[in-house]
Amino acid sequence: MNIRTQLETIITQALADAGALNNAPAVVKTSSRPEFGDYQANGIMGAAKALKMNPREFAAKVLENLDLSTYADKLEIAGPGFINIHLKNEWLQQQVEKTLESDRLNIEKAEHPETVVIDYSAPNLAKEMHVGHLRSTIIGDSIARVLEFSGHKVIRQNHVGDWGTQFGMLLTYMGELKQQDSEITLQLADLEKFYQAAKVRFDEDADFAKQARDNVVKLQAGDPEFLALWKQFIDTSLNHCDEIYKILNVLLTREDVMPESAYNDDLANVISDLKTKGLLTEDQGAQCVFLEEFKGKDDSIIPMIVQKSDGGYLYATTDLAALRYRNDTLKMTRGLYLVDARQSLHLRQVFAVGKKAGFVKEETSLEHMAFGTMMGKDGTPFKTRTGGTVKLIDLLNEAQQRALDLVTEKNPDLDQESRESIAKTVGIGAVKYADLSKNRTSDYIFNWDTMLSFEGNTAPYLQYAYARIQSIFRKAGAIDTSAKIIIEEPVERQLASKLLQLSEAIEAVAKDGTPNILCNYLYELSGNFMTFYEACPIMKADENTKQSRLKLSQLTANTLKTGLDLLGIDVMERM
Repeated sequence: MNIRTQLETIITQALADAGALNNAPAVVKTSSRPEFGDYQANGIMGAAKALKMNPREFAAKVLENLDLSTYADKLEIAGPGFINIHLKNEWLQQQVEKTLESDRLNIEKAEHPETVVIDYSAPNLAKEMHVGHLRSTIIGDSIARVLEFSGHKVIRQNHVGDWGTQFGMLLTYMGELKQQDSEITLQLADLEKFYQAAKVRFDEDADFAKQARDNVVKLQAGDPEFLALWKQFIDTSLNHCDEIYKILNVLLTREDVMPESAYNDDLANVISDLKTKGLLTEDQGAQCVFLEEFKGKDDSIIPMIVQKSDGGYLYATTDLAALRYRNDTLKMTRGLYLVDARQSLHLRQVFAVGKKAGFVKEETSLEHMAFGTMMGKDGTPFKTRTGGTVKLIDLLNEAQQRALDLVTEKNPDLDQESRESIAKTVGIGAVKYADLSKNRTSDYIFNWDTMLSFEGNTAPYLQYAYARIQSIFRKAGAIDTSAKIIIEEPVERQLASKLLQLSEAIEAVAKDGTPNILCNYLYELSGNFMTFYEACPIMKADENTKQSRLKLSQLTANTLKTGLDLLGIDVMERM
């Protein structure tokens, strides 16, 4: 259940009954400090201002129309007109019991489930995945997990780049190797080196470059020899991606791959349909769409080019074809695009043109969930020491090695297999959480020391909190499931109240694509638990109190595990 939503509904009605205008919202938030209660209704002042009333006087009128006796034992007007809500201990106890008994932590599925198509990861198959693919991959995966948990139908679309001039270059180089009887599979084992060797030939040999361009045309025309070579190259490339996804604990599979080439046969139709709709204008030989809403600084319209003067198509053309496929075939009601912020104009144009052309329904929500750049300590985009792009596999291997060094230092007596298993879970979790815990739209500084720390808002801190609870259970033995939860101490109240707020964090992620909200919730929950653990002895308490506190600990562990799983991060029974 979502307590905040329930309070919002009841208090909004009380506002209307008290005379508020135009469905004035209650604006219910969790209280910033325990002495202000558990929740606070902040919408009184806005409603009072619209009525030209004193906010405190209007708050009193709202209280006259407000019955929260089921939930709260104390309501008070604070400051200029806030209403502080103190939940009943008995009600908290009941809700915590219900949540503990539920395999979904008492979180209801969406009342009106949507078909959500989520476009994320999208590597270019000409090269290995690099750090630039990390944010789209892990943020997209977390949002997809949350939406599925929330009851929506989620369709993952990995829009990989597998078409275009660079593939002509690569296929021409593969053809040369084949003529030399070289073992292509071995050469492809390091895609990066293979790409670099082909690029050198392309840049230095004009005949090779011409042949590469000609071979693109042959490939796109369906030449059997080039299609066979291309499929071999694509298969090797996707194997690299699969390896990364497995290490990252990301749920993308081969079935989710929808490459650019899949839309090739529809591109001419996209152009003719845009022409039929009267949306095309020829400009210097190119076919463009000019929309009034995309004006530049000089008041001239920024065109979206959909076909070059030589007849070639662009990303915009493919994206429009993809939009139509997602609408017609996948029956999308909401489309999420996890693409970096620099593509903002491009996607706004694609969405606008797609709707004007009728490729997607007007009521379909199309959302660019933009993200910032991962930066090095010097404040510039993250690079290798030599200034090159960091391969994602190298970053993940380093994360695991650094975590292994840390685990070995802390637990030198642990066997090698256990240390490596813990190191993988901690290292990969640390990289993912460091990203997911930041505001999606911001750039962030990549820092090994911070992300692997067992203190602060990090994955190791949360994983340790979970493992610590498991160690309590090993000492305490089986929990008496028939025991009642008793909430008496202030820190027990705070922990119980926080445990019931998971659904609020999940709803925020599902609505706005903000995994950092869930991260912050889990961090605050862990802090609440540590405070509870220090203030409320478990093993030394009388049996009823001990069992109650063990049940609060169990629900904390369940909540941490569920929350981290929605972020794609594993937990361990021991650390």
